[in-house]
Order: sequence, then structure tokens, then C-alpha cells
Amino acid sequence: MTTDNPLNAGWRDHPRYPDPAIETLDERFEKYRIFSAAVERLYTGCRWSEGPVWFGDGRYLLWSDIPNNQILKWEEETGSVNAFRRPSNFANGNTRDRHGRLITCEHGGRRVTRTECDGTVTVLVENWQGKRLNSPNDVVVKSDGSVWFTDPPFGILGNYEGHKAEPELEQGVYRIDGESGDISLVTTDVLGPNGLCFSPDERFLYIVESRGVPHRKILAYDVAENGREIMNKRVLIDAGPGGTPDGMRCDIDGNLWCGWGMGTEALDGILVFAPDGTKIGRIALPERCANLCFGGPKRNRLFMAASQSLYALYVNTQGVPGG
Repeated sequence: MTTDNPLNAGWRDHPRYPDPAIETLDERFEKYRIFSAAVERLYTGCRWSEGPVWFGDGRYLLWSDIPNNQILKWEEETGSVNAFRRPSNFANGNTRDRHGRLITCEHGGRRVTRTECDGTVTVLVENWQGKRLNSPNDVVVKSDGSVWFTDPPFGILGNYEGHKAEPELEQGVYRIDGESGDISLVTTDVLGPNGLCFSPDERFLYIVESRGVPHRKILAYDVAENGREIMNKRVLIDAGPGGTPDGMRCDIDGNLWCGWGMGTEALDGILVFAPDGTKIGRIALPERCANLCFGGPKRNRLFMAASQSLYALYVNTQGVPGG
């Protein structure tokens, strides 16, 4: 799939400044807004966009289009979009390790893979104690090189975003050691583990509980001193009726930027939360946002994978390195 003019996506050709799609809900958000920065649609034509990851050394962004079984590539210099990998094994979440290699969660293969510098694909994990993983969803890499990922059953519930199958394991969160490659089960106490990220100092791990009762939640855990375990589970954010957090990333001040929505104008887009869980800002999009990342030369451009499209916005902060 290619497009000669991906910027001509038929949406908001002449936005007002300041962009009314960017809303301050708490005065703490004001310093992150840039007066003449507006939400831009970079591309549209996907079925379900997910897992954006920035490659600054190549000046491009990759993101997953899960039902179309492909990873797409947006070129910063030209704005062109083409298929980076097709088929992608129904890839979902993506990130980079501390050597710059692509780490991918695959629904189709029910595994987590690493793309080496020469393009070959290495399987990091596909089973736990002799049983197949469910459908790895989202992934982050800690500064010690360890890979942390969530494994709900969403990708095996049908044949749209993977291959229908019965779960063999409890849904959980796993860690792959950066040196030995050993796998450990971090927790099984999250109902529908989805997006995850670390705080800037890596003292806290945040996990989206997308099947939480009565509401979906963003949970916070303390990271143990050994860096391999988590404890002190607590609810940082209750999403409330209809709230649907998905993928998320931290900025350098510890704010959580969260993909949000459930197909309604009042909810679709990004919600921004201060480290104490207070809702401080919103970026309204015409589609539900599944996931996001920071990119650009200064890590100050927010890329948002939302339903059928890819959006971007310059902000006055930076994403945490490695996110």
C-alpha cells in the first residue's frame, strides 16, 4: 500500500490556532501546549491502527494495521507511506530495544519477536512452561534491556486480528531478561492487560486493565529494587463509564499520555494525566486512539495510531527515552 500524497487525507486542511482539538483540563497542561501546533492527519486507510514506534536514525515511523496483517512505514522527509512488512503475523504493539532493534508483539504467531539489523527475525518468546502464549499485545523495554509485555487473549478471540483459538494460559504480564533471555511471569492479576509503560525513573510500572470491573482502569505498581518484580498494586486512574484506555507512554515529567475512546466524540482521542492521576489535558480526534509514541528529532512529536488513521502533534515536552 502506497500513497503519493498522504497529507491529503481530507481532514482539517485549515485548522484554527490554537487548535480547539487540544483542550486544557487543568492548568498544569498549559505548558505542554504549543500555540501554533495543530493535530495533523498523516495517513488514513487502515482497518485498525496500533503500535507506533519511532526510528530517529532512519527518520521514519512504523505502526501496525492489525486486520490488514501489515506494518506500515511513514517517511518523515517525504511523507510517503508504504508497507514495511506484509504479512506481519498480525503484529500489534511495537517498540525498540536499547540496541535500536524492532521488538514486535504478534497475534498471529502468538509470540514476541526481534528484528535484527540485517532484517532477520528472532523469536524471543512464544510459550510459557510448555504452553503457547495467548496473543502478546503491547511491549516496552526497560533501561536494563529487559522486555516487558502483556498477553491477553484478544488476538485469538476471532479471525479478524489473528487466528481463533482457545487460550492455553492465564492472561498475564511477562518479562524477558535482557542478558540471559530468561522468561518470567510478572503478574496474572490484571483483567485484560493491555498497554504498559514505565515512569521516567522506572520506579513505577503502569498497566491498562482493559477488562476491569465495573470500569476499565490504569493500574500502578512499584518496581522492586531488583528491577525484575512488581508489587503494591493500586488503581491510579479509574476510566469511569465508557472510558477505554489502551496504549500509553510517559513524558519526561511523568505525565501519562493515553490512547482513549469508544467511538463517541466525547471520548475519542488522547487523555493526559499528571503523575498523581489527575486528568489535565485532552486531544480530541475523530477516531478512537489505540496507541501512541513520541518521536521526531527531539522526541517532542506525538504520533497517534487511531482506528483507520495516523495523526501527529508537536508538544512542549519529550517522551521518555526507550518508550
